[in-house]
Amino acid sequence: MYVKVILNKDHAPLGEEGDVKEVARGYARNYLFPKKIAYPYKDGIVKLFEARREEIEKRKAEKRKSSMSFKEKLESINVVITMPAGANGKLYGAVTPQTIVEALAKQDLTVERKRIELAGNSFKNVGNYQATIKLYESEAAVIKVTVRAQEIAKIEQKQTVPRVNRRRREGNSEIPAPPPEIIAQLE
Repeated sequence: MYVKVILNKDHAPLGEEGDVKEVARGYARNYLFPKKIAYPYKDGIVKLFEARREEIEKRKAEKRKSSMSFKEKLESINVVITMPAGANGKLYGAVTPQTIVEALAKQDLTVERKRIELAGNSFKNVGNYQATIKLYESEAAVIKVTVRAQEIAKIEQKQTVPRVNRRRREGNSEIPAPPPEIIAQLE
């Protein structure tokens, strides 16, 4: 069974404030109504939202405007990520949406990880790529991502030290006495 509801807040999987949606009765009763995300579709509530319609549309217009300016800012930058890689350009790891979020945070831009889409879910080689960031409504920003190889310092080989046999030898069961300082502390 489905019921009609009016959204009181923006809710990512359903829609925005003021939208009328049909949802499962249990979802509405157990989740949307207790958290005041939505209200039942009734005449009194519909009139209340119609009175607030102008205010809701004004907020949506502001969100669209800020989304457009954020889109321009995102598309103007080039995100450079440096990661360890092999001689053939294959990364020791992968560039994921979380890696891009961290790189954007260094440039004082905040983006949610779940809004970033990568071709193939991650980048595993050095090169130039594009990532799509979902913004408000159907707007999306396409950013340039450059993945570079990190210079790996040459590791000096350690000199090998012969291993000492740590097993107790048979016949040598004497345990050395503790130093006199420790014996004095125990007394």
